[in-house]
Amino acid sequence: MARERWCIVGGGMLGLALAHKLARQDREITILEASDRFGGLADAWTVGPVTWDRHYHVTLMSDLHMRDLLKDIGLADDMNWRTTRTDFYENSRFHPLNNAIDFLRFPPLGLIDKARLAFTILYASRLKNGVALESIPVAAWLKKLSGECTYERIWKPLLRAKLGENHKIVSASFIWSVINRFYSARRAGIEKEMFGYVTGGYKRIIDTLVADLESRGVICRESAPVREISQSPHGISVRTSVGTDTFDRVVVTVPGDHAARMCAALTQHERDRLDALRYQGVVCASVVLKKPLRGRYLTYVADETVPFTGVIEMTAVVDPETFNGLSLVYLPHYLPADHPLFDESEEVLRENCISNLKRMYPHITDDDVVAFRVSRARNVMAVQALNYSKAVPPMETSVPGLHIVNSAQIINGNLNVDEAIGLADRAVPQLQRLAAAPALPDAANNNPPLAIPAE
Repeated sequence: MARERWCIVGGGMLGLALAHKLARQDREITILEASDRFGGLADAWTVGPVTWDRHYHVTLMSDLHMRDLLKDIGLADDMNWRTTRTDFYENSRFHPLNNAIDFLRFPPLGLIDKARLAFTILYASRLKNGVALESIPVAAWLKKLSGECTYERIWKPLLRAKLGENHKIVSASFIWSVINRFYSARRAGIEKEMFGYVTGGYKRIIDTLVADLESRGVICRESAPVREISQSPHGISVRTSVGTDTFDRVVVTVPGDHAARMCAALTQHERDRLDALRYQGVVCASVVLKKPLRGRYLTYVADETVPFTGVIEMTAVVDPETFNGLSLVYLPHYLPADHPLFDESEEVLRENCISNLKRMYPHITDDDVVAFRVSRARNVMAVQALNYSKAVPPMETSVPGLHIVNSAQIINGNLNVDEAIGLADRAVPQLQRLAAAPALPDAANNNPPLAIPAE
């Protein structure tokens, strides 16, 4: 029998993970990636003398999907685990937030407010599913549990740090997912959550994963942007900048608006549903310094005059020798995808970022800045507004053999690499079931769509 031909559009971690799980001898799988390198938001780049992840990433001990993938491709033993520290920056002061003593000493809150904050975290960590929280605005839910003061002083800055202005429209399921991720290790019996990275960073992970796929017969094509996906008498036609090929099955992993534009075979209702997804973006500066800041992996910035919403000192996790003794710092600013800051010049962004970094860390001077570079990604995470799961496009489309599997289907999550791989784990059984089912002449009209289940 002829091998069934599959195409995966998008070579980010989701597309690569899907190919890893779908690859077998009776299938010919092709991955088409628009950019000149694989990995998507997890790819690597060079900032001055340092080559590392374009955006900041760490693996938690509870990130079992990611750890299983690393085991499959032979990198599990190259994971380095570190205990890290966290700061909270408010009113030009740093407040440590690393243990019970730090929590009790935390100046922005009184004793009662601290007790309500602790209760909120404990209560959220024990909820098994966040779907019931989708109909509740996150601000209303947190104010009810933690109180107005705690919301304004703690929760609002944390939400702003991850969501920007979109924190005003998300549901309570978002903050549940954040708390749930960090507590899942403790529920599994792991005594202390630690952060980890693979020697060589995500460049090594992606290079190893692509090499593994190619060794198993998967065709990996970068610099192959898809222009149009249409239905043909012999399957699904995919037109790229270099020509058109036909496949038995096509899985589209790109963001909703991109999928809506390229999938001409979909109904107008399906395209409208994809196009309506609202995304959170990020303008993230990478700064290479001659000296460290404070040795904290994460600093939450609760000062709205600072043009970034957090400080991530990667050298607090990664051995400084990896960066030739220098310090790598990320300064992210999370924004709606249409925010004008995405079009701001790098010179202006550099001036704003460096001047405020020096204000926060007075021991840093202009001479300490070795290199600066900005990444702009408009479609980082679908904004999970109220009743979000009802708006999520299903995996199965009206076109037999054409499927949508993208990060918008991560329900009650906050988008990280582990969740993307987890989505692939859940999607593959459905894709295989659809591939095994006999084709019906009117399948597009009679088969109900299959949605990705919530975690």
